[in-house]
Amino acid sequence: MIYLKSESEIEKMRESALIVSRTLAEVGKHIEPGVQTGTLDRIAEEYIDKEKGRPAFKGYGPKGNEFPATLCISVNEEVVHGIPGERILKEGDIVSIDCGVEKNGYFGDHAYTFVVGNCDEETLKLLKTTLESLYEGIYQAVHGNRIGDMANAIQSYCEAEGYGVVRELVGHGIGKSMHEDPSVPNFGKKGKGERLRSGMTLAVEPMITMGSYKVKTLKDGWTIVTADKSLAAHFEHDIVVREGKAEILSTFDYIAELSDKNQNILYYG
Repeated sequence: MIYLKSESEIEKMRESALIVSRTLAEVGKHIEPGVQTGTLDRIAEEYIDKEKGRPAFKGYGPKGNEFPATLCISVNEEVVHGIPGERILKEGDIVSIDCGVEKNGYFGDHAYTFVVGNCDEETLKLLKTTLESLYEGIYQAVHGNRIGDMANAIQSYCEAEGYGVVRELVGHGIGKSMHEDPSVPNFGKKGKGERLRSGMTLAVEPMITMGSYKVKTLKDGWTIVTADKSLAAHFEHDIVVREGKAEILSTFDYIAELSDKNQNILYYG
């Protein structure tokens, strides 16, 4: 079932999304060689609490294997759902920070892939292409188009650069639940899939690799890595389907402000 959102619902979603946006930037301030991923997770949880939100990921999942943290922190070949802990970030790592927040009954959920210190040009190109593909997909998220138009835009943009587009993981609807219908894959054919309608709210999230698109899940039941150990990048926005042009509820502007001051710490495409 797909739920079209009213303008008042969209405003509540925007509030949750912007808490996530600010949380990502707050975490970004502390991303540097030598920091533990668990430290970043605590910073995020404290910030969300200050904003009177609830960490949406913590406790999510099947009984007995609920996700134990506020953030998904995925490093290098980890695509998504990495569990924060004692791992120490190193110079040249890339790290996807994925965050979800619930406030006033509505969810925000988006992600950004950061660079730790200096990084080689090949890796930066992967991040830049993945980020640009996110917007290529969003450009197609207009009333009357189909999910396949978004998916194909992302896939063709990334595959033209020789990258792998993960098939087993997709974006999703979002609203009163963190995951709603429809699924939003990053691969597909133009003109196929669910027809987009004004008021649909989606989390669009390309997950792109430097090698094969194939992935596997680690023994912790959560962390998903590339099967060939190649690097992976992940960016995500929350959007509203509109007539003519999609509206983005989340923002990377707070991260961009940090990047202006810390060129060797953060990368902004």
